Amino acid sequence: MTMRSSILAATAMSTLLICFANAQQNTGTPGSPGATTTIDGRYLPNPPQQFKGEISPNSAQSKPYWSALVAPPKGAPNVLLIMTDDVGFSAPSTFGGVIPTPALDRIANMGLRFTRFHTTALCSPTRAALLTGRNHHSAATGVVVDQATGFPGYNGEIPRDTVAIGEILRQNGYDTSWYGKDHNVPQWEGSQAGPFHNWPTGPIKGFDYYYGFIGDDTSQWQPNNLFRNTTPTEPYLGKPGWNLITAMADEAIGRIKMLNEVQPDRPFMIYYAPGGTHSSHHPTKEWADKISKMNLFDEGWNRQRERIFANQKKLGVIPQDAKLTAWPKDLPQWDSLSPEAKKLFIHQANIYAAYLAYTDHEIGRVIQAIEDAGKLDNTLIIYISGDNGASPEGTLNGLYSEFAVANGVHPTVEQNMKFYDAWGTDRTYPHFAVGWPWCWATPYQWTKEVASHFGGTRNGMAMAWPARIKDRGGIRHQFHHAIDIVPTILEATGLPEPVMVNGVAQRPIEGVSMAYTFDDAKAAGRRVTQYFEMFGTRAIYHDGWIASAPPIQAPWDITLTKPSPDVMNGFKWELYNIDKDWAQADNLAATIPDKLRDMQQRFIMEAEKYRVFPLDDTRLARFISPKPNYGADRTLYTYSGEISNVPFPGTGGAPSLLNRSYTITAEIEIPQGGAEGMLVTDGGRFGGYGFYLLKGRPVFTWNLLDLARVKWQGKEALAPGKHTLQFDWTYDGPGLGKGGTGTLQIDGKVVESHPMPHSFPITLPWDETFNVGLDTGTPVDDEDYQVPFRFTGKIGKLTVKLGPNEMSAAK
Repeated sequence: MTMRSSILAATAMSTLLICFANAQQNTGTPGSPGATTTIDGRYLPNPPQQFKGEISPNSAQSKPYWSALVAPPKGAPNVLLIMTDDVGFSAPSTFGGVIPTPALDRIANMGLRFTRFHTTALCSPTRAALLTGRNHHSAATGVVVDQATGFPGYNGEIPRDTVAIGEILRQNGYDTSWYGKDHNVPQWEGSQAGPFHNWPTGPIKGFDYYYGFIGDDTSQWQPNNLFRNTTPTEPYLGKPGWNLITAMADEAIGRIKMLNEVQPDRPFMIYYAPGGTHSSHHPTKEWADKISKMNLFDEGWNRQRERIFANQKKLGVIPQDAKLTAWPKDLPQWDSLSPEAKKLFIHQANIYAAYLAYTDHEIGRVIQAIEDAGKLDNTLIIYISGDNGASPEGTLNGLYSEFAVANGVHPTVEQNMKFYDAWGTDRTYPHFAVGWPWCWATPYQWTKEVASHFGGTRNGMAMAWPARIKDRGGIRHQFHHAIDIVPTILEATGLPEPVMVNGVAQRPIEGVSMAYTFDDAKAAGRRVTQYFEMFGTRAIYHDGWIASAPPIQAPWDITLTKPSPDVMNGFKWELYNIDKDWAQADNLAATIPDKLRDMQQRFIMEAEKYRVFPLDDTRLARFISPKPNYGADRTLYTYSGEISNVPFPGTGGAPSLLNRSYTITAEIEIPQGGAEGMLVTDGGRFGGYGFYLLKGRPVFTWNLLDLARVKWQGKEALAPGKHTLQFDWTYDGPGLGKGGTGTLQIDGKVVESHPMPHSFPITLPWDETFNVGLDTGTPVDDEDYQVPFRFTGKIGKLTVKLGPNEMSAAK
């Protein structure tokens, strides 16, 4: 930008802000209890209002004067911002898929369908960009927070100079509430101990109310990482069939109804972010049966891809001259599969489709609640179908449990078939085979995690605002990005971009408003340039062209690889003219090398501007790399009585037993009549450990990914009185996931000692938590007990003593 253009831009902004300040809107008599006012939203919070009454020694001779209640501009709409999870562009019916999504259809038909809307290729980064209006590296979220590293673009802490739309609207008088996933809380702040400034209700995100889960994902049947505001909650206990997808909708509907009855004139913003359709795929049986009977996937992924491609052209969501990109050579063709594999993969697709249809149905209930409250006409609804492309993390055969592959186990078709009848129930934590996410990227290449191609970054989006958008059922092809949502909301609500919030000068919002498209389908796009980067894969879009550097290693090849020695230059670039080649089908890199070189230089300039460097193509290595920790050097943990729902072992306040020796000692008292129950546990049905009394006998159990359980047990029930129980593990390190020898002692006497050949190398289930004196979530062994399995004796003291971490690179 030239000096002259910078001065002109600054002058225009100053003029705009002065005009806004002069347009303050007041209602009621100033100083009266019923008065309201809009504020100059450039500086939040607004300075205290001046007292204009009179104060004398006696109240009888004084005149009160109330500060006016802060209210948004007259006519400002309600906002319902919806983002589903891991949905490929062509999975929903709205964008050509075969999976019915009538709620998304409804928004598209009463408003606009955006066909070139983009995300970052991964969830935490997209959500940071969506809520702040800044690129994901600007918001310190270059990767998911679990993979945070100590660089400004990657540390996982959204800066205070980058506040989210919730805080802006809240301070301008909106009621703000958030339902569902928050994968933007740093792990070391993710427990009930906080601190909470990075939580949904904190001063960076700014939501008045939160009901949802912290982290990547959760079980929809037993979400053990569920919070109400900052307090863990377990509403599923004692409620068979309870499912978070429905419960979340119930919560949002309840708030809509409450606001309409208590403060009917106050606008609201709801951010609605369900776990669907990230693994685990957990639809209700009703939805699983309904979708299975439709036989949507019997033809397999190759022929379904062709059918979707034809549907998309009929709908007009891709142009008639668009090409279907080639099927990758390293993914199997459907016809090459065994009958057993086809049966498994069809079932996986049915369960996933049921989950997507179920999630969309519950979103439809929330939309209907707004209509029932009489507020649909003046509600801006933005429904983004996925925070990235469909997920390849199920690898080649799918997963009975997501936690298997997270620990280096790639189940075979035969291993997965053992869980066939339970697929989608609370006895699995499932994911589909990678052929399906590639199919649901139609017509594009690649999947989630890949920022170079639209299969990873292009997501369907529909937007409706009946009072304002009149081109109902219209289609918009302008190129846009998740960072454009915040400026769109600000323009719709009539609020300025703040320059200072909570005493911190703000980085400029980097998105552009999409409101210019509302009335003009052919309006020239205002997003001229946009970079993309994830795990070293990258792209740069500029004025109808995109240069793309696809991955060296496929995202479904989940291993502990070393970083490339030269991420900057080690990726092979491709070039596409997407004004003529909608789907990135024809690579022009070899024929127009000068254009490619220009685009690569433009990427470097954008990367410098938005904190993208240093590039890093590692995945699991970053996941297990050291993170900040409020007790980084802590090797002794001491507990008395009960404590529950402590997440993120090693970073969130609970001890991590992985890749090290350890000793757990429990000083307990057994009452007359005996005792049983949990002493200490972390994990559950899909992996973890538990130290407990079963019918009075001490038991230590390691659940190894629901494939095996290894136990150390006492022979007799403990007599009444005081006892000291100890489990000692000697690790055969160094290395990841090595075996070792466990020894169980009662009152200083060894009762059982034997080896275990392997242990967890990477992670325990992140949707489960650490507990003392009871178990929450799911049991480590369903045949032994059911939650909450409270200890019926007394725990005097329980200690966990950790040896040094012996983790090293995988061999």
